Amino acid sequence: MPEPPKLVLPPAVVPEEHRQALHFIEDVTTNADLVQRRVLLEILSQNAPADYLHRHGLSGAAVPDPDAFKRLVPVVTYEDLQPDILRIAHGDTSPILSGRPISEFLTSSGTSGGERKLMPTIDDELDRRSLLYSLLMPVMSQFVPGLDKGKGMYLLFVKSEARTPGGLVARPVLTSYYKSRHFLSRPFDPYNVYTSPNEAILCPDSYQSMYSQLLCGLIQRTQVVRVGAVFASGFIRAIRFLEKHWPSLCRDIRTGELNPDITDRAVREAVARVLRPGPELALQIEAECRKGSWQGIISRLWPNTKYVDVIVTGAMAQYIPTLDFYSDCLPLTCTMYASSECYFGLNLDPMCKPSDVSYTLIPTMAYFEFLPIQKCSDNGGKEFDHHDLVDLVNVKLGQEYELVVTTYAGLYRYRIGDVLRVAGFKNKAPQFNFIRRKNVALSIDSDKTDEVELHAAVGNAVNNLEPFGASLVEYTSYADTSSIPGHYVLFWELRAGGTPVPPSVFEDCCLTVEESLNSVYRQGRVCDKSIGPLEIRVVAEGTFDKLMDYALSQGASINQYKAPRCVRPGPVVDLLDGRVKSRFFSPKCPKWRPGHKQWNMDDDDTGI
Repeated sequence: MPEPPKLVLPPAVVPEEHRQALHFIEDVTTNADLVQRRVLLEILSQNAPADYLHRHGLSGAAVPDPDAFKRLVPVVTYEDLQPDILRIAHGDTSPILSGRPISEFLTSSGTSGGERKLMPTIDDELDRRSLLYSLLMPVMSQFVPGLDKGKGMYLLFVKSEARTPGGLVARPVLTSYYKSRHFLSRPFDPYNVYTSPNEAILCPDSYQSMYSQLLCGLIQRTQVVRVGAVFASGFIRAIRFLEKHWPSLCRDIRTGELNPDITDRAVREAVARVLRPGPELALQIEAECRKGSWQGIISRLWPNTKYVDVIVTGAMAQYIPTLDFYSDCLPLTCTMYASSECYFGLNLDPMCKPSDVSYTLIPTMAYFEFLPIQKCSDNGGKEFDHHDLVDLVNVKLGQEYELVVTTYAGLYRYRIGDVLRVAGFKNKAPQFNFIRRKNVALSIDSDKTDEVELHAAVGNAVNNLEPFGASLVEYTSYADTSSIPGHYVLFWELRAGGTPVPPSVFEDCCLTVEESLNSVYRQGRVCDKSIGPLEIRVVAEGTFDKLMDYALSQGASINQYKAPRCVRPGPVVDLLDGRVKSRFFSPKCPKWRPGHKQWNMDDDDTGI
């Protein structure tokens, strides 16, 4: 597909707010080195009382010493900070990590010990996140005209939250933002009008939220100029939901009466503000949904849509073909780069091809440093001294780094785990391609499963085979996104025992693997329904020998070859699928609850 033309608006029609936002980007990227030094000084000054900094030799002097910070403070991972984080979670209000009070915890989709990480945050961080959001439409409007003349159909959702033993709220970063005054009390902006009412976004029931947001989007279909969700997987899940429920949605539009399954009172009142009997509109939607193919359904149902706004970098790239099918190859835009730990930057060329997406880190968001990947791998995860890290303005074009951040909320020289490649520069600020998440083997939605966790889960499941004398010869895995929701697939080659293994035992193996995976995965299976049942495909004997033969034919070294624990769709999966003897799925959902054992400082299972 040819690249869409870049449409730059005449300066005369740029709103003053957009002009100021673009000037801000120009200023902070031009002076990135000075801005970064100021940010580090502000962080050290604000957090001077923090016990963590004192512990590492920073005395809390009236004038912060950035050079001492770089000399004395180590590079760390979550596990290094976990004891301090648990003190805060249990109610210690002394300045442990931050000089400001910790307002809540943000639960990361990354895991530690199989559970979500708790990221401390402060009230001021909401201002910084809101600032980054405020830059998105000024950038996008340089490329796409008329965005102030219509609405965005963005499918946004909150997830479950809990409280730590000390009483602080713990919830995902987007849930925190959607429930904040910054989102709920946002002033009117013609460039940021959504079809979804706040009440539907905040509805904790995923079915009611999805149904009512899609209904409102269909009612206002001719006003929609852009559609999106956070992740590509979530947007595709919405389209599949529409495939299943369009008759009911059309009935609501035809009659002007909301489905009685929507029981949330606030949602019903919000939808009632836009729902009126519309038999002609219902006929138009039915005519499109009844067609044999759903190719281009996004453009057909929302004919004025200019682009699809979803994350399609990293693990989400696997959904690009499906999005192209449903949208008839509308531009896919990745606008922003963020995590629970910190919001980082944005894409200044949002209409580029997904494969060309690069993010410009905004120097005011945090203090950024970069660990060269060769240093990362050579050091075995040990601490690094200040010679290993590279400042924001000193990274080299084409080189790969792991991102390290120091935040206002009290993370110091913290390894994010994202591998980035320098793609270019906006003035003095580097622009990065997102390459991968370190050590992640499998991912369908917001879940992240690494090889160590997968191997332990498989080991637990194989115990079910012992009574039958069967054993596992070799295995690999892949994330199958050919159906929605996607699901994990394990290819198992077995050595048969004296007794055939019943199908129910293989199903138990599937469930055992799922029970052994982290809470983010299990929440996706149980609550969010964003991940389908895990599948085991038993392959013929000798399959992994064939796999090795294929790898050697492609140039692999016989001395260094080992079976991959994770594979990608393509010739390898085709080879494995061609030798599948039987398939088994998890018979039910694994256990999951919104509390976290790791938030307790002892080893009991009392939860919170």
